[in-house]
Amino acid sequence: MSDTGQKIIALDKQRMDAMCQQDVTTLNALLADDLVYTHSSARLDTKQSLIGGMESGTTVYTAIEPSDVKAQDYGDAVVLTGAARIRVTSRGNPTSFGVRFTDVYVNKAGQWQMVAWQSTRLPE
Repeated sequence: MSDTGQKIIALDKQRMDAMCQQDVTTLNALLADDLVYTHSSARLDTKQSLIGGMESGTTVYTAIEPSDVKAQDYGDAVVLTGAARIRVTSRGNPTSFGVRFTDVYVNKAGQWQMVAWQSTRLPE
């Protein structure tokens, strides 16, 4: 795996941790303004609606634990695939589940940002 691939895997872990800590400053830096975030429920979020849901308490991530993450380095784009265990409270309902995900980061003027997330819920 390329050094860039390893860097993006670490950056994505930082993004997951920031979601759990509601660290809006870090999220604003790591998420692209044109982000398309597709949840395992098929709900779509933009950067603004994803962060807004966390700030309002509608969606509270308590843990995101990635595993088996692989990176494909295409120069100015890196595609991550892997699994994650997610604990989240959505509209007051706590839940925990596993997903497989595809995640895309793009180098925008020297800064790596996530532009897409797609997850599929694993059967329990």
